[in-house]
Amino acid sequence: MTGMIRWRPWAGAALLSALLLAGCGDGAPPPPPFHATDITGATVGPDFPRPLTDSHGQPRRLADYRGKVVVLFFGYTHCPDICPTALSRFAAVMQALGDEAKRVQVVFVSIDPARDTPEQLASYVPWFHPDFVGLTGSTADVSAAAQAFRVYAARREVDGSMGYVMDHSAGAYVLDGAGRPRLYVRDDASVEDIAADLHRLLARG
Repeated sequence: MTGMIRWRPWAGAALLSALLLAGCGDGAPPPPPFHATDITGATVGPDFPRPLTDSHGQPRRLADYRGKVVVLFFGYTHCPDICPTALSRFAAVMQALGDEAKRVQVVFVSIDPARDTPEQLASYVPWFHPDFVGLTGSTADVSAAAQAFRVYAARREVDGSMGYVMDHSAGAYVLDGAGRPRLYVRDDASVEDIAADLHRLLARG
């Protein structure tokens, strides 16, 4: 699977600016940087251009989860490795957060709407954690959501019964309680680092 994050060259500049501002005024030392890439102020998202559909057939936008820290991951249920590994990792993060997990919402957006119906998501996503939300939609709506978050997704034909796989970006976005994109979490991030970053965002309200 392939990750393509085109904004990364300037994401570091946003982080540096934030750190410099934090250290100005009262002489207090700046807070330690997040483990994930700080994308505060990035022109990504912050929501889907059009609503997607959850496993109950209800239209959903990220704004529906305002007040919670949202972990947003794009993948698909037939993914052989990256997606189940990521969802398992986020489930472990929820466990590590304890009671704070009630203020976190993991959202899984399918990039394979041809196969990932609401019924398919209903049987797949809760297997990792009962509070995770799976979203799908029309090809156009899913594509618009992926583009809004600069997620790479492309169908690739393969031999065998699967027919095709979806190459896609492997990281996840984190939005704060106000719905602002704050972090990009790489696919190799540890449970401990992700939990620590979410705890910091939750502590800031």
